[in-house]
Amino acid sequence: MVENKNNKAIWNTRIKKDTSSIFKKIGSSIDIDKRLFKEDIQASIVHVEMLFKQKIISFKIKNKIVWGLNRIRNEIIKKKFNFNYNLEDIHMNIEKRLFEIVGEDAGYVHTGRSRNDQVITDFKIWLRNSTNEIIGYLNNLEKIIIKNAEKNVGTTMPGFTHLKNAQPVSFAHYLLAYVEMFRRDKKRFQNNLENLLENPLGAAALAGTNFNIDRNYTSKKLKFKNPTNNSIDTVSDRDFVLDFLYSVSVCSIHISRLAEEFIIWNSDAFRLIKLSDKVVTGSSIMPQKRNPDTLEYLRGKTGNSFGNLFSMLTILKGLPLSYFKDLQDDKELVFNSFDQIKNSILILIEILKNFSPNKKRMYELANIGYTTSTDLADYIVKNYELPFRKAYQITSKIVNYAESKNIKLNELTLKELKKIEPKLNEDILKVFNLENSIKSKKSYGGTSFENVKKMIKKYKKESK
Repeated sequence: MVENKNNKAIWNTRIKKDTSSIFKKIGSSIDIDKRLFKEDIQASIVHVEMLFKQKIISFKIKNKIVWGLNRIRNEIIKKKFNFNYNLEDIHMNIEKRLFEIVGEDAGYVHTGRSRNDQVITDFKIWLRNSTNEIIGYLNNLEKIIIKNAEKNVGTTMPGFTHLKNAQPVSFAHYLLAYVEMFRRDKKRFQNNLENLLENPLGAAALAGTNFNIDRNYTSKKLKFKNPTNNSIDTVSDRDFVLDFLYSVSVCSIHISRLAEEFIIWNSDAFRLIKLSDKVVTGSSIMPQKRNPDTLEYLRGKTGNSFGNLFSMLTILKGLPLSYFKDLQDDKELVFNSFDQIKNSILILIEILKNFSPNKKRMYELANIGYTTSTDLADYIVKNYELPFRKAYQITSKIVNYAESKNIKLNELTLKELKKIEPKLNEDILKVFNLENSIKSKKSYGGTSFENVKKMIKKYKKESK
């Protein structure tokens, strides 16, 4: 076994000349993959325990390596570890330090494995933990949305299509639409966990190994369900990376959509919500400004998550089997997307704790734009045995008349309504009431106050 001396690359007995300085700079990934140190040490400890179990190394060597690896983990945690850029990555940095601590026996740690299967094992364990972390943040986000919805069941606002007033809805119902979105995000992340349960360790460089290793043992110890089936696919597979980046991208879309709505609603033109001082910034020149910069940050960062996904898709699209240096970029893209989605969710939670709806303005706006027109058409269908298209035509004439007089539907008199449709009676006036409109939407998933209360109860029960 050859000790790695003088900060040389592990392959220095084969490659005689020093790597060019520019390639050293771009080839080193230690700044990125040092985040994997816990996973790398965890997998290495399980690997050497398996080597001992299979009688490939002695009890003494196993104990010496495990002791050395635990010491290294403590050094890194306590920030007493010196990361060396000449050693390229976290795996070689840890191995080099292991040589310094336990001597030549450190060389046994790499028996029956390659950096190719080692890094994917570390990466999958890290992604598994990080995915569960994101699911936890999404749970907290869901709870704060439900809490806001619970306070606003009876708050009436205009529902929009094409950003035009469409029909009156409960503000709580509007908020709960985002609960559905973030629940789908959560399900995507949960589904991804399934593809992170196959153990790459033991696939080695690409062909497997001639040592009598036990991949089922390492799978159990590292909490994988089973070993991967094909060693070539194992070291070249990055589908699990695409799954994660895609899930982050979709979740970012949902965060961006909410951010965009709040930016619009917070504008002076809409004035539907107010943001507290905790989540706005000022202007360097205009003293009156309270800018929704946090929301704009969320909207802007979404493009970054798309870029990371597209970068990984592009890297993989023409890559032959099996391992290539191109794949080294996967970790930077994933770490960047993870950090971004984590920060975005936490920022959104903070925003949702620090806004208030302008209930009076919401109601006023819901009463503009003839938002109860559909209710009128539906009422005519149900009470006068007319087909919907005929009722639609009658309602259109009534809306046109109100618009020509520059009045709201609830300001029309029965006399004026009868001029357009003589069959109408006094009951029709109740249809123009915004609360009645909302209460009538009792179909499952609709905006009626009764439905919304039931959905909040259902969400709270399921999120326990």
